Amino acid sequence: MPWPEEQRDHTRQRILDSAARLFALHGFDAISLDDLMADAGLTRGAFYHHFRTKTELYGEAIIHAGKAGSAYLDTLGDAGLALLVEHYLRVSHCEGENLRCPLAFMATDVTHREQKIRRSYTRTFEAFVKRLQAGLAGASPRVRERAFQLAATLIGGVAIARALDDPELAQELLAACREGGQALVDEGS
Repeated sequence: MPWPEEQRDHTRQRILDSAARLFALHGFDAISLDDLMADAGLTRGAFYHHFRTKTELYGEAIIHAGKAGSAYLDTLGDAGLALLVEHYLRVSHCEGENLRCPLAFMATDVTHREQKIRRSYTRTFEAFVKRLQAGLAGASPRVRERAFQLAATLIGGVAIARALDDPELAQELLAACREGGQALVDEGS
């Protein structure tokens, strides 16, 4: 007897949640299917009811995490981008305590993956830039350019801060990125 659709969706969601978190924190190669499924509280057999390969899951996990980030931005209301800059460029984000942006956390890992994975990353980046663009004030022809600059400031700031072994230098970098990001948000006001 097949599982009810609601149960299948819930199970798929659990797998995607675990995959997005574990791939972001550890990378594709460091996580096995057994690790993923144990984290999701499911058996390895359940994996194959939802995904054909780990690579397929990785691509979907990037998109899933991007949608979760977008949903988070929705909760921030009118001050959304200013609050995003403030929260995104913090050590707690770099450490992956809550939000783990796939664009920052998986940037270097994705460069070594197949085209399908890179396409998922690209689609997620494009959606992020469009979302930033929609949230930036002003009718300036520079809005798209500012959205790219803000995306690079956010993603680059976190990716570099995660790679540094000097906590004070990482804090200094994040503070500079917060200031630059806030200036981009405020520019059209």
